[in-house]
Amino acid sequence: MPDFFEDTATAFALKTDSELERAYFLFKMIANEPLVRMGTAVTNFAIKAHLPVEGLIRATVFDHFCGGVNKEDCMPVVDKMWQKKVCSVLDYSVEGKEDEDPLDNSLGMNLKILDFVKEKDAIPFAVFKPTGYGRFALFQKIGEGKSLNAKDQKEWSRVVERFDATCKKAYDLDVPLLIDAEESWMQDAADDLVEEMMRKYNKDKAIVFNTLQMYRWDRMDYLRELHRKAQKDKFKIGVKLVRGAYMEKENERAEELGYPSPICKSKQATDDNFNALMDYLVAHLDTISIFAGTHNEESSYRLLELMKKNDIANNDQRIWFGQLYGMSDHISFNLAARGYNVAKYLPFGPVRDVMPYLIRRAEENTSVAGQTSRELGLLKKERKRRKI
Repeated sequence: MPDFFEDTATAFALKTDSELERAYFLFKMIANEPLVRMGTAVTNFAIKAHLPVEGLIRATVFDHFCGGVNKEDCMPVVDKMWQKKVCSVLDYSVEGKEDEDPLDNSLGMNLKILDFVKEKDAIPFAVFKPTGYGRFALFQKIGEGKSLNAKDQKEWSRVVERFDATCKKAYDLDVPLLIDAEESWMQDAADDLVEEMMRKYNKDKAIVFNTLQMYRWDRMDYLRELHRKAQKDKFKIGVKLVRGAYMEKENERAEELGYPSPICKSKQATDDNFNALMDYLVAHLDTISIFAGTHNEESSYRLLELMKKNDIANNDQRIWFGQLYGMSDHISFNLAARGYNVAKYLPFGPVRDVMPYLIRRAEENTSVAGQTSRELGLLKKERKRRKI
């Protein structure tokens, strides 16, 4: 298969010269690990001290990786990408809330987004994070099988109600719903709850999608067991597969508490795990729909080859490719130009509230070998082509 990901003219067609220069500057900064660590500390301090840094953040890293501060703010970005047949997934990226009002606010926001999505062909999916609907510690407590007191039980009932209200609305509107994965020590409770939603709302097609982080060595076994249940109980499965976003935190906690790390031993093992699951999913498209969230070119080409080998149309609605906004445009736009289903995760929210997400993006790009250098190389190639 030809290496069409090298086509930078298609990849960066929507970027003005100044936007291309900003991207090049940002990725050069991200490539410097000490600078990222220092910048993270300074930014955290500035936000907590309520220093007036939002304008600077918005003009640089925020506008590169986020769509805006609210869903209306995102629409120029959504419409612009849709010109090139790249879809958007509006991701309300406010993290780490612990009290009930923000959790209910997240529910209200996501229900409004579902109505919004239904009217826009350019936004084919909705998404939410489990901890947007419940406290992390509560998911952890349930996942560890600890007994709940009366207060916990009432709180968990509200979490279940938020999940169900969102999944029911997605079902009623016929809008697929991606539910993100988080740290392993809270994920068991989230997995069980998502499975419950699949049983209820995925009878005819995949509406509810669970996310599998394939840097975890146990996810293939989890998927096989879920598939067995789906075949037995007659429901469909939606799978968003990603490599994962919490590796350092996972390994540090495992070492600190003295249990085996849930993370694969090497990058190669993670890649093999990801590709093996992808093979399995494509082999069972009769019951499983796929959202392949990857910035990895090899995995993207592998999925293309699997589709070709199995005579699966480029635009088959059971297979989607996904990347984050601000990253891997060479994958997203070149796939879309060839008729494949592509969606960019488009985070939005108040600048201060979205900072944990942005910091994780910077740290993730710094830690993933080759990711930032690849972005820089492509940006440099396009700058040369334009002779900037």
